[in-house]
Amino acid sequence: MSIGMTRSAWLLLFGAASAALIASASALFLGEVMGMTPCTLCWYQRIAMFPLALILGWACMTSDRSGAVYGLLLAVPGLLVAVHHSLLISGLVPQVWAPCGAGSSCLKQDLAWLGGIQLPWLSLLAFALIVALLSLHLKKTSA
Repeated sequence: MSIGMTRSAWLLLFGAASAALIASASALFLGEVMGMTPCTLCWYQRIAMFPLALILGWACMTSDRSGAVYGLLLAVPGLLVAVHHSLLISGLVPQVWAPCGAGSSCLKQDLAWLGGIQLPWLSLLAFALIVALLSLHLKKTSA
């Protein structure tokens, strides 16, 4: 921790980094071990999430506030894609707005062993948590 960063601010950053790491590891597990092929919207969410684990992890190790800023620049678009995807599978957005063509369907990405919970809902939760933690962290560390 640097002199300018309090323990509580660092813990917020660490929580965001941990959420990003768990979400990234879970996505890799589902794709590589469970054999679930990600849909187009899932790929967009992965593109936002995977670098977050590295950027926020580095920010924790160096106590660098700018890592949280860069993380927020990835997490907000990821959150927006997750919101769209969640609304799409919930039927609140017309199905014609689904970018999926051939391959995995963006409309059905469920986990049978978690009671049929939809993957976009988990992604939405992860991104929302990361955005909230990073926002709080930046508020605590502002000059």
